[in-house]
Amino acid sequence: MGGIGASPCDLDREFAPQIAQLLATPTLQSAQIDCIVCSYCFRFIGSIEFQIGRRLYLQSIGGSMGSTSERHCHGSDVGSSTGCSGSTNLNGSDVPQEVLMSLMDGVTSLPFSDQFCLPSVVTCPGGCEGELYCSQSCADSDWDSYHSLLCTGSKTEPSRRSALQKFVEHANGTNDIFLVAAKAITFTLLRFKKLKRQPASHESNFSLLMEAWKPLGMGFKKRWWECVALPEDIDSSEEDSFRQQIRDLAFASLQLLKDAIFDPECAPLFSLDVYGHIIGMFELNNLDLVVASPIEDYFIHIDDLPESEKEEAEKVTRPFLDALGEDYSVPCEGTAFFPLQSCMNHSCCPNAKAFKRDEDKDGHAVILAIKPISKGEEITISYIDEDLSYEERQAQLADYGFTCECSKCQEQRPV
Repeated sequence: MGGIGASPCDLDREFAPQIAQLLATPTLQSAQIDCIVCSYCFRFIGSIEFQIGRRLYLQSIGGSMGSTSERHCHGSDVGSSTGCSGSTNLNGSDVPQEVLMSLMDGVTSLPFSDQFCLPSVVTCPGGCEGELYCSQSCADSDWDSYHSLLCTGSKTEPSRRSALQKFVEHANGTNDIFLVAAKAITFTLLRFKKLKRQPASHESNFSLLMEAWKPLGMGFKKRWWECVALPEDIDSSEEDSFRQQIRDLAFASLQLLKDAIFDPECAPLFSLDVYGHIIGMFELNNLDLVVASPIEDYFIHIDDLPESEKEEAEKVTRPFLDALGEDYSVPCEGTAFFPLQSCMNHSCCPNAKAFKRDEDKDGHAVILAIKPISKGEEITISYIDEDLSYEERQAQLADYGFTCECSKCQEQRPV
């Protein structure tokens, strides 16, 4: 492979030493979504009626249920991207639109929905419509951690709002991983500003930036265009060209983001090298995230009612269940970056796993022991499918920059 040429980003050259230090240091959005969850903690919000009405309304106007490039919502931690998965079902048009609007507006109540209370919707403090929350606490936390620099609401200065909208439109039209990268950068920027405001702080700007960067510095990083898998329809002879196009795409995104939120005090953060490593970090360290839908629980409850109550309730609920079809049970799905989990080393015979439990109603994840762990023993997880053959495992782990020497690999290594 011939390799990719010199970086087109001037900041890569101007701040090369600082960028090297950032990268050596040992959880975004405006798209329309068909399930409504808190932009900070992932909890479903509103009401059962609102969730059903919203989903069917979008189906009735041709909204796609499964586009992960355009349907996503945020979770907790440094950055995440999710969407409601499921097959597209256009049967929502079978329910009159005025009925759907009455569900969303709270005019129509469904039987037994009061047993599935959801947090009320709290709007974005900046006035944008893309972010909704389950509480004022989550709204304030998101604002302080990321969103104050990414809000496209009416309270944002017009020129910056226009620049942000261009960035978001580009991300939605290309790859929504850029929205996650933007959250990582704003997270660091806002931490930097907070550190700088502390009265006792006399450190240099770069020292403060390094401190602000620490939570992200935990994740293993490679440049996105170097670690992204080559699509099956791309011939190996075209790999250099493909990776060059990926880098150019990231550079175009970065330029749009710089137009919106560039801060000269944190200039190294806006280099293409750092941007590429942030995206690559998410590519290599993300964790699948699933939040179960209360709509599924609601319809299961209706189905489990005593026959007399069930028959009466289904006179109201059956048209909505039929309109939803198989999509009635789809959860909110996506991926997230958790700094602590990203620090754990790999083993093909791990003693733990990073896991999102079905019963969790928010964006948290847990590390579960899958075998006894002795005091002082290292906790390991598997980055890949450990049931693959030795050769396949080593090939996949090459993307992480190491050859696995765990006991399983030592036993299966060809002589």
